[in-house]
Amino acid sequence: MRTAQIIDRDFLDRISSRAKESPRRRKNHNFHASEADASHRLLNAIEPDSYIPPHCHQNVDKDETLMVVRGRIGVVIFDEHGSVTSKAMLAPGGDVAGVNIPHGVYHTLVALEPDSVFFEAKAGPYAPLTPREKASWAPAEGEPRASAYLAELKRLFA
Repeated sequence: MRTAQIIDRDFLDRISSRAKESPRRRKNHNFHASEADASHRLLNAIEPDSYIPPHCHQNVDKDETLMVVRGRIGVVIFDEHGSVTSKAMLAPGGDVAGVNIPHGVYHTLVALEPDSVFFEAKAGPYAPLTPREKASWAPAEGEPRASAYLAELKRLFA
């Protein structure tokens, strides 16, 4: 029998702890049973030194909704050339707690506090990003200039 999962502070602490131990400095906890499920719901713990390269989802079914449940996270929206078109600082109980990102919109997230966690919902099944969905104007994860670019993104929220 399936049981309910209570999402309390201890639960969030465990996910954040796994993010800190991860080389990518982020870790998700999936509520969906499989990558093939039609609906993906997950918590994603992210640390301030984690770099999520700007990207978009081209599939018309891949709009995504993000809600911050702990910490502070900056969301940055770009045009297809890499110019920032909007930004928002997301925080639970703050002026902005979440964002809905339509497919085809380039975006990234930056953790502005340790132990930040957001809830994400989008359609499945999982599909890795295609080259067309990766922002050609931004460094890829692991590239030498990625940390400088992350610092530049964080300055948008200083």
